[in-house]
Formats: sequence, structure tokens, C-alpha cells
Amino acid sequence: MSAKVTVDDDGTIKFLDANDNPLSPEWVSRAKRQMGDRIRKLIEECCEKINARVEALGSIHVQTPAPHERLRYEPQQFEEAAPGRPIERPYGLLGRLFKSTRAKIDAHNAGRQAEYELILKRWEIAKENFAKAELARKELLEVRVLTDVQAMEETLEGSLKAIEWPRETAISAEINDGGWTVLLDVDLPEIEDMPKTTASVPSKGYKLTVKDMSATKIQKLYMQHVHGIGFRIIGEAFAVLPSAQEVILSAFSQRPDKATGAVSDEYLYSVRVKRADWARIDFGNLDALDVIAALERFELRRDMSKTGVFRPVEPLAGSGTTSPSS
Repeated sequence: MSAKVTVDDDGTIKFLDANDNPLSPEWVSRAKRQMGDRIRKLIEECCEKINARVEALGSIHVQTPAPHERLRYEPQQFEEAAPGRPIERPYGLLGRLFKSTRAKIDAHNAGRQAEYELILKRWEIAKENFAKAELARKELLEVRVLTDVQAMEETLEGSLKAIEWPRETAISAEINDGGWTVLLDVDLPEIEDMPKTTASVPSKGYKLTVKDMSATKIQKLYMQHVHGIGFRIIGEAFAVLPSAQEVILSAFSQRPDKATGAVSDEYLYSVRVKRADWARIDFGNLDALDVIAALERFELRRDMSKTGVFRPVEPLAGSGTTSPSS
């Protein structure tokens, strides 16, 4: 008989038949004997998947580009193939003998040709528009982004939107002083969004052990994650904006007021970074970087305990007032 094995995120392992009904203990034992290695591999893969979600939150900064790695124009090809020319229907024997048949065939061929010319025209327009868009993108990334503030905002917005954040993260940006200064506001994920479990596979048996993380460990993971977000965004700004010499980033979260219970925005940290200081980071070895200590090298306003408990702060001057861009 056919059977399948599934592993839920809570560690529950299910042995099911073709109709998704639980297998009897006898058939579960047979499945383990016959497919033991594959079942154990599946459990290990699920374990790695659960733990990878936790690890990814603490290492989001490792994808940060170096400040000299500009967003460069890379040509793209117009992928839509040209429409094929229609094959004319021949007259055949009846067409050579009868004028009415020839007229029908001519009308058919003319209709096919007209349809082809319409499709061809649409294709040519699409190809021309694509070429114009490519030229505009090339000019944006190679010329305009160097001096045009609007182009800088457009480029930065596109770069930030391209980041796949593991948790909802909203960013607002403003470029001042002709591109010299970049102001960034970041709406951080909440600590409630952090994963709360880790997994392990016992050396024997077919089990996936899922354990709750302690409150302190969750708090430390959150601390690592929110600093990593800021680090990544600062890096993106310096990488795609060659004219930017200073970035001021302020990160906030929605938290309830202990006195009233009302939820409001509270800034967890605010940091000012100069390009020259940022360039001293070894971006080829970010795996070894303590992202929390890295931000402490700069002008940082933050009130945080060793275990990652944040108290609200006032953002640095010039930040906290940006308009949404992503």
C-alpha cells in the first residue's frame, strides 16, 4: 500500500495512507522498517527548516553590500519572440478550378495576413517601449543617480523594495542637501513576531523535538534582528547612492504605553553614520561581525539592557520626520 509521512512545525509526525487517514501501528512499523532512512532524512530537513528561520533573523546583515558596490546597470533582453508570419493556404485543385473557392482562400489568407500585421505592430511597439525603458534605466543608474535627487530617491526606493524581509518591515526615506544626507525611518517588526521555538532530532527513534525558547533568548534574537535591519538598510543606501556621505537611520516599533495601554510609536534606536567610517567595515567578513557592536561604533542613541530590553529614545536631529517611500 502507498503511504506518506508529514512533519508539522510543532514536531508532530504523521503516517497517513493514500486517503490521508492515519496508518495503523502495524503499518507505521512496516513503514519505518522499509523507509527508515528516508523518514529520518525528512525529519532532519524539517528540523533544519525550523531552526533556519531563527538563524535567518539573527544574520540578516550578512547580505549587506559594500559601499563601493554600486547598483550597476545590467542590460536585459526583450524576451518576447517576434510573431511568425502566417503560411498561406494554397488553392489546391478546387481553387484552380473554381473562382469562388479561390475567393474564399484569398479572403482567408488576407485575414490571416491582417491579423499578423496587427500582432507584429503590437510586438514592435512593445519592443520599442522596452528599449526606451532600458535606456532610461541605464541613464538613471549611470548618470542621473549621481546628481539628480529625484533619481536618487527612485533608485533607493527600488533597492529597498527588492529586499525580502523575513518579517514585515516598512521603510521611509528622504534625501537632503543635494544627495549628501539620507534620512531613514524604519518601522520594525514587533517582538511578538519572533519565532518562539527551536527543534532538534534525537539520536534514536523517529522524533522531532520542538522546544520553546526562553523569554531572554527571544529578546536577544529580537535585539540581533532589529540591529541587523538597520545595518542592512544603511548599507543599501551607501551602496546605491554614490553622493551620500551621511545616513541617519531611526528605528521604531509600536508598543503599548504602560500607563494607558494605548499603542504608539516608540523609537528603539537612532544612529548617524558617515561614509568614511562605514567604509572601514570588512564587508567580506560579515559572518564574523557583531552587528550590535558594529552600530555602536557610530553616533548611536539607544537605551537598551544587556538582554535586549529597549526603552524609548528621542531620534537624532533630522530624523523621525521622513515621508514613506517603501
